[in-house]
Amino acid sequence: MVSLATSTKLSVTKESIPFLMMASFKVERKSHLHFSPQFKSLGSPSLCSPLTSLANILDCIKGNNRLVLPVFYEVDPSDVRHQRKSFGEAMAKHEERFKDDLSKLEKWKEGLNQVANLSGYHFKQGDQYEHKFIENILKRISKKIKRVPLPVADYPVGLESRVSKVIPLLEMDSTDRVHMVGIHGIGGIGKTTLALAIYNSIADHFDDLCFLAGMRENSNKYGLTHLQNILLSEILGDEEVKVASVQQGTSQIQQKFRAKKVLLILDDVDDHKQLQAIAGKLDWFGPGSRVIITTRDIQLLKRHGVEKMHEVKRLNEAESSQLLIKKAFKNGEVRPSYAGVLNRAITYASGHPFALEIVGSNLFGKEVEDWESALQQYERIPNGKIQQILKISYDALEANEQNIFLDITCCFKGYKLTEIEDILDAHYGGKMRYHIRRLVDKSLIKINKIWHQVTFHDLIEDMGKEIVRQESPKVVGKRSRLWCYEDIVQVLEENQVSKIDFDNFSSPYLNLNFRFLTNHDNLIIYIPFFNMTIFLSMIHKSF
Repeated sequence: MVSLATSTKLSVTKESIPFLMMASFKVERKSHLHFSPQFKSLGSPSLCSPLTSLANILDCIKGNNRLVLPVFYEVDPSDVRHQRKSFGEAMAKHEERFKDDLSKLEKWKEGLNQVANLSGYHFKQGDQYEHKFIENILKRISKKIKRVPLPVADYPVGLESRVSKVIPLLEMDSTDRVHMVGIHGIGGIGKTTLALAIYNSIADHFDDLCFLAGMRENSNKYGLTHLQNILLSEILGDEEVKVASVQQGTSQIQQKFRAKKVLLILDDVDDHKQLQAIAGKLDWFGPGSRVIITTRDIQLLKRHGVEKMHEVKRLNEAESSQLLIKKAFKNGEVRPSYAGVLNRAITYASGHPFALEIVGSNLFGKEVEDWESALQQYERIPNGKIQQILKISYDALEANEQNIFLDITCCFKGYKLTEIEDILDAHYGGKMRYHIRRLVDKSLIKINKIWHQVTFHDLIEDMGKEIVRQESPKVVGKRSRLWCYEDIVQVLEENQVSKIDFDNFSSPYLNLNFRFLTNHDNLIIYIPFFNMTIFLSMIHKSF
């Protein structure tokens, strides 16, 4: 037992705070380094062991997300960092002693430099009472011990590999700078889940923490000041914090956080004003702080100056199968008779975690026939919950952007960008390139960098087509766009009007359809084979 007694009789024991003891670093999750006046006598041969222990501690924590709290007791961290004064004298003696093993000496020097750059505690006589100094250390350690990890996911399939791709972007070894990292992707792809896992993984490295969940929804419901009040309360530990205006909130955040090492997660951001109100600039936060932003809008990140971004990709087939089985079958036991419907469900979800969870939950404990019936329904009319989560991005578009999105999802999947631009430019009477790029920024569509083809997730396609179907669920001719030949034939035969995609139109009726065209003065036909939009009046003159 080691006790540190003060006038307040405050004591610290190895049993109560085990990681205060440097000797415990091998078995504890956190390590504590104590630099004292006695520790400055590093020139003594008997004190080579602490230097070796220091190097071992730093080696031990690499890649393990462990926390090191150095305590500089009557020692200037800069002297440790640059090996000045007694540290320099000690190193000079060691250079002579270990001239045949300079690699060991370099490792010690590197260790001293590295630990001096860590966020820790510096005690200097006259600055404060010892018992207050120790009390501050205990408060921080107690806070970290009591911290409860945020719930991430019932089945974190594929999550570890995704976390490992984002951690390097955070540059956790950089303690003198503030970094912002953006996580983007379509709705339901797992951005929030990934942010939660990262939060739990690195939280111990920060003095203060805040996970602002659902910023889009909460901002719309309660306003930006509500978010600012939550942040201030979480970081300052004061439930009575109330700011009356956004301007007052930003001022409070800048003043109170600029010296704090903060981990801040801004989840589901959809408006730049939200970032301006909560994390306007890097210098609002203390050195070593990290801000992680999840959003569907890449342009929003670029506008805010976020340079490091990570796109959340869909699950692969093996991960999709694993997640679906965990959600749909008790104890993960699957009978061979389910192989066909499982593959069909995996194909339908196309690696979308939220869709896999919805399908698995809805079909938990169901027979194969129930799976077949439900999947047939999903393929015809998308599940309402999946549609709702995806449609948020569509609803955020301007009216003309919504039209272009529906044109592309209903008619032009897999087409080259130049072809789509030519067709839409002719139809809308202007350049549509900017509006198409907006769909890319919103994570709704992608443009292949090699072939310049426009692609998008299968569920995004289903979402767009369902929006059109809902325009007139029963009367096909009242829908704004058509893409399957049965509907097109029905419209032509019943003298209805719509917008038609002939690229996927493979039917024995094709030659017969043109005799009906003269009755449709407003009919717009897309024939991508000719790379143009043909209006009825042009066709009518050719017959």
